[in-house]
Parts: sequence; C-alpha cells; structure tokens
Amino acid sequence: MNQVRQSPTGILGFPVAPMDQHGKLDEKALEANIQFLIKEGLSSIFIACGSGEFHALSHRDYKSMVEVAVATAKGKVPVYTGVGGNISHALELTELSAELGVDGYLILPPYLIEPEQEGLYQYLNAIIQSTDLNAIVYQRDNCVCSLETLQRLLESPQLVGLKDGLGNMDLNIEMTQTIGKRLEWLNGMPMAEVTMPAYVNLGFRTYSSAISNYIPHISALFFDALLSHNDDLLHELYEHVILPINKIRKQRKGYAVALIKAGMEIVGHPVGTTVRAPIIQVEKDHYDKLAQIIQVAFEKFPKAAKS
Repeated sequence: MNQVRQSPTGILGFPVAPMDQHGKLDEKALEANIQFLIKEGLSSIFIACGSGEFHALSHRDYKSMVEVAVATAKGKVPVYTGVGGNISHALELTELSAELGVDGYLILPPYLIEPEQEGLYQYLNAIIQSTDLNAIVYQRDNCVCSLETLQRLLESPQLVGLKDGLGNMDLNIEMTQTIGKRLEWLNGMPMAEVTMPAYVNLGFRTYSSAISNYIPHISALFFDALLSHNDDLLHELYEHVILPINKIRKQRKGYAVALIKAGMEIVGHPVGTTVRAPIIQVEKDHYDKLAQIIQVAFEKFPKAAKS
C-alpha cells in the first residue's frame, strides 16, 4: 500500500535549546518549552533546528533534545528534526532521527559551499533518500533550488514540503503555480508574521512563529485575523506587537534566535538568555524594549481563557 504523506500545517512550533548555569543542555526546561507549545495549540514540534541552535549542538545534546521531544509530544503532534550542514553529519542525523522515532526532518543548508544546482540536487537527494521519513527542504542562504531542481527532487515521495526563508517572490510564484499542492508551502522568513499576508495568497498556509515561544496567543490571533480578513485587528497587531518586535530583531545579527530566549524569560519560562557562540545575547536596552512590547501585547490583546 502507498503511504499517505502529509506535511504539518498551520503554525509550527520551534523550541529553543535551554542551557543551565553550567552551560549544559537543560532538559527539564526543554520539556517545559515543548509542553507549552503543544498546550497552546502549535501544530507540530521542530526540534534542534535554527531556534534550537542547530549550528552549535554536540551530537549528545542533539540526541537528548530529540529524545525529549519525542517523549514529551507522545504522538499528540508530529516531531521533525533539523538535519544539514556537513553531508556526512547530515546523514548521521537522518539515521538517528529515524531510530528515535520522529516523523520527519527539515533539511538545513549545506556547509560552507555555495553549490551549483547539480551539486545541490545531489546533496538534498542523498538526505531525502537516506530514510523513509518525511523531508522538508529549507530554501535559504546557500540552499536555493531552481524550479527544475525542485521538480527533480519531487520524484521522491518523502519530500513533502518546502520552507521558504529566502523571500524571492518571483521564484515562489513560479514554484507554487507550477508544482501546486504536491508540496506543502511553509513560510520560514524571520518573524514570518511580517510577510505572511504576501505568502498566503500564493498557497502558503503554514509558517514558523518565533514569538509563539512566549506569546503564542498573539500568533494564533494574528493567523486567525489574516485568514478571516479582519484587517482592523491585523493593523492593531502589526502596530503594537509584530512590527515593534521585528524592529528589535533587526538590530543585531543572531537576534532571530536570541530574542526568543529573551521573550521566554520575560514571560517566566525557565530558559535563561544564554545562547551559544557565535550568537550574542540580547542587549539590555533591547531586552527592556521587548519587555514593554510584551506587556502591551497582554494588555491590549489579553489571552482568552481556555475552556
């Protein structure tokens, strides 16, 4: 029988990689992070990806994070891992992911090399073909597929989605209008709420939300307002929360990750603000401004009580 494959849709959850006071992975804080995302209605868990500081994880910490994610999710939502970088390392991680029982993986860009399309095809195809797990290609940086390369990759049923972090709308239109519903189209731009109105009209019904780690009710409110064409509410959310946070995020390189931990600490999640090199921590002035925005978010858009 042919396996029915489906990529996660809706708002995707990307946990962080908490550190304790000794610089070690804090598994209890990670478990709490994942439980929070699932409780708040995130559709899936993407563990050890960009927000999880994939770039700096040891093999042991990576394995521990995946084990915590699988044990915490308990099949309530699908779990995807981050794989990529060095091709040998990437293939080791796909095998480990399969052994640990995840649903699929997000393929991050190759290490250092800016490849020709044939080389990029070989890199992605080797990873996609290495297991029977679902695979999603992350289109960004030095991993930019042409339409023709992506069409070649579609021969593999394991490929279920493309996550765009590039923002080339000409290419997005060419791909979505040519390939259609064969793939799930995911918005993976930094602070994806900023660009989602442009993406949704192309068939993107899925996005990763950094702010969902600390104000997930804003993510949900935003997405509902977008899909229901509630322009007045969208304007209010942009003016008071989304654009002000995005303005801080753009102040320093690496804030796309560091600002998440800062926001989580502000609302009381036990993750701390320590990040792994070469990412830097959020500066105090930016931290204080984020705290003010979060306060406004809860005052102007109070979290509804769950039944």
